[in-house]
Amino acid sequence: MAPLSNDTSEQSYDTTEQPHDTSAQLHGTEQPNDAEQLHGTGDDRLELTDVTGLPSPAVRRRLRWYLEIGFVLGFYSIYTAIRNTFGSATVSPERALANARDVIHVERMLGLFHEQRIQSLFLDWDWFMWAWNVFYGTFHFAVTIFVLVYLFLRHPDRYARFRTTLCVTTGTALVGFSLYPLMPPRLLDDCTSAYGGCTPHGFVDSLARFGGLWSFDSGAMEQLSNQYAAMPSLHFGWSAWCALALAPVLGRRSLRVLLYAYPWITLFAIVVTANHYWLDALGGAFALACGFVVSTTVARFDARVQFRRLAGARGGRVAAVPAPPGAVPQLPDSVDAEPITRAAGSPAPGTLR
Repeated sequence: MAPLSNDTSEQSYDTTEQPHDTSAQLHGTEQPNDAEQLHGTGDDRLELTDVTGLPSPAVRRRLRWYLEIGFVLGFYSIYTAIRNTFGSATVSPERALANARDVIHVERMLGLFHEQRIQSLFLDWDWFMWAWNVFYGTFHFAVTIFVLVYLFLRHPDRYARFRTTLCVTTGTALVGFSLYPLMPPRLLDDCTSAYGGCTPHGFVDSLARFGGLWSFDSGAMEQLSNQYAAMPSLHFGWSAWCALALAPVLGRRSLRVLLYAYPWITLFAIVVTANHYWLDALGGAFALACGFVVSTTVARFDARVQFRRLAGARGGRVAAVPAPPGAVPQLPDSVDAEPITRAAGSPAPGTLR
């Protein structure tokens, strides 16, 4: 291979065949060719992740579907058990109502307490309210599960990080449910339920009046579910997670627009059905932000560990492939990447693009 010219404007790539270095072969010190230096070989290939901006193995530790299903189901089962055990079953309605009054007070100060007015605009449309009850009870799970499965099958790198984000978001919400039991708007005027506030605010429990695919008033559901799990709103948090996790990798613009609109559609659903206040959605956004902070930290740490492990296995010789646009990662100081012979027009050694 001919050496690079110092004049970068007249760089050329010498394609003439060079004699093979038999001495290197005999002594077992044969160096990898240019393609191997650039892309690596087999399981040693490196790539820059689109999430962390740090080098990580291109051939990642395999994700096993049965372990992922077990993990997700196990996590959600534990979450559900804790949420329902330490929720409305052990919290007095007086405490939940007092927290609701605090939320309403803050919203009034901010000029946001218009949930009852919005709901009242649609109470005469039975089919409309029934449809939003169905949306509230089904899309929350269906869309989230779809996004998880799609990422697992098509974008495993994104799946690993966003699965962690979802779990941390849900765990953060669990802390909120435990520390701040909140009576939702639908129960403020309810004088028949043991969990109701029986205070005049003008809200209607849309599920009780218009129906849906399930009901909080059914015996088992009323006893098992946490009636005061309103702050933060996981409906809004999960819907925002779906948009951020999937929309960037969708090819069709119409699908991206629809997915980005999904959190705002969900926001309308939780308000018009009187299941949440505006501030609950803000709490859901905060829980999601916590999820991103933790998952990003974990992803960066894992990428560095994997990079150093791979670099050690290859004797400190690691070459990274070009980074995605806008990513300017830094290689760990302890890893000395070997120079890569480059063609005309390619970036200088050590420059990632």
